[in-house]
Amino acid sequence: MTASGRSARGPAFWGGLFCVSMVLIGAARIFDAIDATTGFVAMAVVAGVCMPQAYRAATSAARRAGDSSDALQAYNKRMLAASLGYVVGLGMATLVYERVRLDTPGLALLALLPAAPTLAMIRAMARYLLDETDEYLRYRTLLSSVIGLGFVLTLGSFWGFLETFGVVPHVWAWWVVPVFGVGMGLGQCGIAARGR
Repeated sequence: MTASGRSARGPAFWGGLFCVSMVLIGAARIFDAIDATTGFVAMAVVAGVCMPQAYRAATSAARRAGDSSDALQAYNKRMLAASLGYVVGLGMATLVYERVRLDTPGLALLALLPAAPTLAMIRAMARYLLDETDEYLRYRTLLSSVIGLGFVLTLGSFWGFLETFGVVPHVWAWWVVPVFGVGMGLGQCGIAARGR
């Protein structure tokens, strides 16, 4: 703990804790070790604790390293809000789907709960790239996005073939957003470490 009473853990710790926790919760849901309500509550708690802490730690680290800008701070705030919205929307959509019988239009509206924050994430990224005047910071964001996309393409292809051959169970397509986020986060950590 620091003198202000806040945790001195860095963004990699909070991001790693978030990712590991979400993978464990997801695996528990896929293999029916926990029900939807327990999974949603666990996801919400992990997101509510880890994401704001990771945001604070990343913001502080970027300021200390001189790798910050007003555009980056605005982007981080938008992404934090959209990410929390995604987790809450996904959990609520899953709970409603499992408990309430809806017709096709109702199901389509329900699917918008997690999809709308995904659009907000894409908008935040595009707006950041337009607003950022520091070419190096813009480059880092683009490179980490390509790394995140690489994670999605590689894991999606590999899992798809394993599923085709009957080795693993079917997984819903919404996994691409969290995997992209994890890949992008790891890319940012790697770029930052390489820059030191």
